[in-house]
Amino acid sequence: MASGTDPQGVHRSIEAVWRIEAARLIAGLARFMRDVGLAEELAQDALVAALEQWPEAGVPRNPGAWLMTVAKRRAIDMIRRTERLERNLIELGHRLDTEEDLPEVDEIEDDLLRLVFTACHPALSMEARVALTLRVLGGLTTDEIARAFLVSEPTVAQRIVRAKRTLADKKVPFEVPQASELPARLVSVLEVIYLIFNEGYAATAGDDWMRPALCEDALRLGRVLAGLMPAEAEVHGLVALMEIQASRSAARVSPSGEPILLLEQNRARWDQLLIRRGLAALEQAEKLSGEPGPYALQAAIAACHARAVTPEDTDWERIASLYEALAKLSRSPVVELNRAVALAMAYGPAAGLQLLDQIVDEPSLRDYHLLPSVRGDLLFKLGRREEARAEFERAAALTRNARERTLLQERAAAC
Repeated sequence: MASGTDPQGVHRSIEAVWRIEAARLIAGLARFMRDVGLAEELAQDALVAALEQWPEAGVPRNPGAWLMTVAKRRAIDMIRRTERLERNLIELGHRLDTEEDLPEVDEIEDDLLRLVFTACHPALSMEARVALTLRVLGGLTTDEIARAFLVSEPTVAQRIVRAKRTLADKKVPFEVPQASELPARLVSVLEVIYLIFNEGYAATAGDDWMRPALCEDALRLGRVLAGLMPAEAEVHGLVALMEIQASRSAARVSPSGEPILLLEQNRARWDQLLIRRGLAALEQAEKLSGEPGPYALQAAIAACHARAVTPEDTDWERIASLYEALAKLSRSPVVELNRAVALAMAYGPAAGLQLLDQIVDEPSLRDYHLLPSVRGDLLFKLGRREEARAEFERAAALTRNARERTLLQERAAAC
C-alpha cells in the first residue's frame, strides 16, 4: 500500500476510486448474490471500511480488488448469519473465497450489462428502472438523479427503495433476458445509458463541469449493447450520439477547468476518431430504419456540428428541422428549449424567444437552470440587457454546478 500521509488527499482518492469502481463492484457482487439491493449494501460496507482504514494505512495499489475482497468477505459473513441462505453457504462461500481479485474486463462488462437489464426489469415502473440503474450503475446520488428527472429528491429515494424491494421479493434473476424479451426492455435500458452519459457530459452538481468516468461507462455499455442487438437502429443511434458528443470533451473545458461553450470551442481539439465512429454508427442506424427514432435524430443533430469545420458552417436550418421532428416524437419541454436555440441561430433571436416564451411557464422547467440561461442569451442578443442580466442571475442561482454558476455570473456581469 502507498503511505497515507495526507488524510484529505486520501479521502479525495477514495471518492475518485468509488466513482470508478462502484458500478463494477456492485455488478460483480450482484452476480454472486443474485440481489441488487444486497450487492449495493455490501459495496457500501466496503466503502466504509476504506474510509476507516485507508487514511491510516494508505490507498492500496489495486483499490478495486481491495474493495471487492472486503465486500466478498462481508458477503460470506452475512450468508453464515442468515439461516434462510444456509443451503447456499457451501456453493457461494466457495465461489467468493476463490475469486479474490476483480474479474477480467470482459466479465466486468457482462456483469454491468446484466445489472442494467436486471434493474430495468418489467416488474418495475419505467421511472424506478431508470432511477435504480443510475444509482447502482452510475453511482449517482439521489439528488443528482432528481435533477436529471426534474423531480424531487424524496420521490427518487422512494423509487429506489421500492425498486430494490420489488426485485428481491420477486426473486428477479441476475441475467440478460432471452432474445424474445429484449425489445420490450430496450427502451428503458437506452434511457438509462443516455442519462448516465448526460450526467458525465454535463455534471448537474459538484465542482467539475464533466465527469468523464460516467461518459466512459455509458459509451462502453452502449457499444456492448450494440454488439448484443446489432439489428436495433436506436441502439446504434444512441451510440452515434454518445460518440459524437464525447468527441468534444477535450475542447469543452479550459486548462483551469472552466466550461467552454460549443460555438467557442477549438474544433481542432475534437477527437476525429470518435467522430468517425459516431458517423459510422449513425449510418448504420439510418440503414436499419426508414423513420429515425429519437436517439438517431439527436445523433443527426450532433453530426451537423461535427461536420462543420467552423461555427459559421453549421447548418442551423437542418438542425431546426431535426428538432422539429424530434419534438413530434418526444413532446418534451427540454426538446422545445433546444429547438428554440436552433431557431434563434437559423432565423434570429426573436424567433427563438417566441418559442421559448411559449414554454416559460412549463412546471417541469420551473427549476431547470438552462431555461433562464437560454432566455438570457436571446435577450442579450436582442439588446435587452437588463432583462438578460436578471435571467442569467436566476440561472446561476438554480444550477448546482460550481463551474457553470461562475460562467453564468460572469455573463450576468457582462450585461
